[in-house]
Amino acid sequence: MNTPPTPTRGTHPLRLTAPLYAYAALSEFVLLYPLYALLFQDTGLSLTQISSLFLLWSLSSLLASLPAGAWADVVPRRHLLALAPLLAATAFSLWLLWPAYPTFALGFVLWGAGGALASGSLEALVYTELAHHHATDRYAPTMGVTRALNVAAVGAATLLAVPVMAHGGYPAIGAGSVAACLLCALCALALPEHRTPTSTTTDPPTPSGYLRALREGLAEARTSHRVRGAIVLVIVVNCFWELLEEYVPLLASHAGVPTTTVPLVVLVIWLFITFGGLLAGTVARMPTRAFAVLLGLAAPAIAVGALRADPVGWALLGAGLAVCQAASVVADARLQHRITGPSRATVTSLAALGTDASHTLAYLLYAGAFALGGHGPAFALLAAPYLVAALILGLTPNTPTPPTRR
Repeated sequence: MNTPPTPTRGTHPLRLTAPLYAYAALSEFVLLYPLYALLFQDTGLSLTQISSLFLLWSLSSLLASLPAGAWADVVPRRHLLALAPLLAATAFSLWLLWPAYPTFALGFVLWGAGGALASGSLEALVYTELAHHHATDRYAPTMGVTRALNVAAVGAATLLAVPVMAHGGYPAIGAGSVAACLLCALCALALPEHRTPTSTTTDPPTPSGYLRALREGLAEARTSHRVRGAIVLVIVVNCFWELLEEYVPLLASHAGVPTTTVPLVVLVIWLFITFGGLLAGTVARMPTRAFAVLLGLAAPAIAVGALRADPVGWALLGAGLAVCQAASVVADARLQHRITGPSRATVTSLAALGTDASHTLAYLLYAGAFALGGHGPAFALLAAPYLVAALILGLTPNTPTPPTRR
């Protein structure tokens, strides 16, 4: 095996991580997050109309994921990362200037498209930049901090939204959200980007270059069993825990937690998930079988925690979701390490596409389980796939999760 090149010291960490971490925090520091459903309701929308908006949001992201990934393999990725929050800012501005169902729908289309532009582009840019400095072993810790900042920013925005709404109403909430998006776009433009010359990246952004990037990405996912396995792991790990996180407030309320105390339960879960992101680097260095055992333990922790629904249960649930957060970063790192072709963002977007598509099935499973037994059994059912994933991982060779630096 060839000896990996010596990392270039002092050249990339601050220049990459400073704008990256700022981007991660600002992209989720949206004061409208906890209030946009209330805005729709106050405008007079029915529950059916609001649900249709959420469906439109999901479909927009789903349909744009793969095309956006291929685009990110042709044009500078940081430009797409800058465009993503600008689309979100446009959506929020439309909602506040002309609050009505058509503008809400248009806003969700823009917001969904922006999310698709960022998904795949960010991971590909970070991995490629680290590879440029022979430091791909730092990918998992770097992305772990990034994901932790995402969660922390959502929590901070939720807490700040209460006094801002009380003093300035929706105009102040909207102005703060748009300002965060604009700053986020500036941080994207500050990201360094070194692209290895290939037949795809050296082509101008023409339809032929785009189609070539798309074909190469699809071909790698189709022909490489290692890449396919990594894509499946990303989908399985991300699909269920991200959905369960959304139902935590309903679980707490159903268990008899007073409405005024529900935010404290959510805060505890957020703290655990944030901690899980920070531990991603440590988890990534585990041998595969040790990682499998840890992932397997997440399933009973989530199930027992949700069924108990008491202080001990909230801690167990938070710990299980924290493991899933760390595992999602590790799964992404495994995928990035296994991609060898030029269409890195396209392949990554396939994993995002699969995750978004599987969310639909997961929502249906949760609804069925809830109808039969309530929120606790529904959490337990959707935690079960992690046992299967852990078993499959445990049967693979006992090697460290990230491969040797390239």
